[in-house]
Amino acid sequence: MNVLIVFAHPEPKSLNGSLKDFMVQRLEKSGHNVQVSDLYAMQWKATLDADDNTEKQEGIRFDPAEDSKQAFYNGTQSADIAHEQEKLRWADAVILQFPLWWFSMPAILKGWIERVYAYGFAYGVGEHSDKHWGDRYGEGNLAGKRAMLVVTTGGWESHYSERGINGPINDILFPIQHGILFYPGFDVLPPYVIYRTSRVDETVFAKARDELGARLNSLWSTKPIPFRHQNKGDYEIPALTLRADFAPGKSGLAIHEYDA
Repeated sequence: MNVLIVFAHPEPKSLNGSLKDFMVQRLEKSGHNVQVSDLYAMQWKATLDADDNTEKQEGIRFDPAEDSKQAFYNGTQSADIAHEQEKLRWADAVILQFPLWWFSMPAILKGWIERVYAYGFAYGVGEHSDKHWGDRYGEGNLAGKRAMLVVTTGGWESHYSERGINGPINDILFPIQHGILFYPGFDVLPPYVIYRTSRVDETVFAKARDELGARLNSLWSTKPIPFRHQNKGDYEIPALTLRADFAPGKSGLAIHEYDA
């Protein structure tokens, strides 16, 4: 299988760097093909702007979605964007690896998403009507592929528990797992999270390596998070609200999973 690791940490000798190196070695040893997009090493341009279209028209107001659409369909995207899209087409599984900074991904990774997820590639796909609101949330150009987050955070696991002060980790990661990965079609696996990074010594790292290795071994057999598909009847269209007979009396992010 082909695995793409999108890595977002500025220090190669960090805990994240060691985890990335371990994943590459483990996956290749298991016979998989691996590519790594090391965003800091690549000096990835994080800002989406008019320069992403190599045939931008001077004097025309920049429209992010429209410019992205025109560049994608006309083959005038900047080379770095097109190259990362080819990696995504190639991959059977994608791993986003990053430290949790201010309750989200580092800006450089967000910029990778904003630029690589072009109109016509990751959004704006499929029929848009009062009966079908596009191919997204379980459908789209990346459907059939798997994705997983590998995340480190300085906080304690209890801080990210159901009653923890930071909020449940699944809620914090929901915009990434549901909005960035499931939206264009990925089957999203449960994340692997390492807490209290400042306390990771050789013993803790060895345990984490074993756990992560097991997750990599089961990359194609682990059951995805059971997010509800947009176009399979669970949502009222075009309002896109969950039907009243699903998860009755409940609200919040968890209702968007089938077992809610």
